[in-house]
Amino acid sequence: MTNASTGYTSTVETTIAARRAAGGGALIGYLPVGFPTLTESIDAAVAIATSGVDILELGLPYSDPVMDGPVIQAATQQALANGFRLRHGFEAVAAITGQVDTPVLMMTYWNPVLQYGVDRFADDLAAAGGAGLITPDLIPDDAQTWLDASERAGLDRVFLAAPSSSDERLVQAVTRSRGFVYAVSTMGITGARSDVDSAARVLVTRLREAGSVNACVGLGISTPAQVREVLEYADGAIVGSALVKSLSVGGVDAVATLAAELAAGARDIRAAV
Repeated sequence: MTNASTGYTSTVETTIAARRAAGGGALIGYLPVGFPTLTESIDAAVAIATSGVDILELGLPYSDPVMDGPVIQAATQQALANGFRLRHGFEAVAAITGQVDTPVLMMTYWNPVLQYGVDRFADDLAAAGGAGLITPDLIPDDAQTWLDASERAGLDRVFLAAPSSSDERLVQAVTRSRGFVYAVSTMGITGARSDVDSAARVLVTRLREAGSVNACVGLGISTPAQVREVLEYADGAIVGSALVKSLSVGGVDAVATLAAELAAGARDIRAAV
């Protein structure tokens, strides 16, 4: 969708709007760069995109992943052990966007962006064809440098909202995010769970009251049934650990198969509405 004041079109917002118009929401898939290898991580991202994932979330390995569960932690630690460097993230984005039209959001903790240089990071991400950035540990009221850089570079910025967030914080997340607001469905770290917490429904309702039209739920979603459940009330369902585990166990073919199953679940809810 196009911002009237800047002329910038968010491919993420456009994708979500199209999925919502079809009667459901978007399927967002997370994979870390460099796992099991850089080449395989690119192949896996392309594979899940062609298998039905609507938006790609590409994680940068980090030495202290405080929010990530054991599956993603193990994968990112392997990527770092294999020699991952920040430039590989931009190389991966460029390689993926050169093969598929699926919007690619990078996800990273804030310290690597600071170390790299905020403006330089924004420029290199935009040059690679990236759609924007998810920053799990950057709160909106501390993000002016990134707001300025992303505005200049034409990038989305996705902030997180949690069940514990105050109403004021939710308004900040809604007004300063572009692309979507990442609604954290559980209080804790990421990882597939047998049940998606009911707190997610309440959080999305609060985000709606704060003005959000693009609220996507993540943390704990791992099955087609959970995707369907989330898309009954949210604009997108974010799947991470289940895809990473599938890639770890069965390689690119296995993660593509799981992505197709999750996408079928998303289409089910779209068809049922």
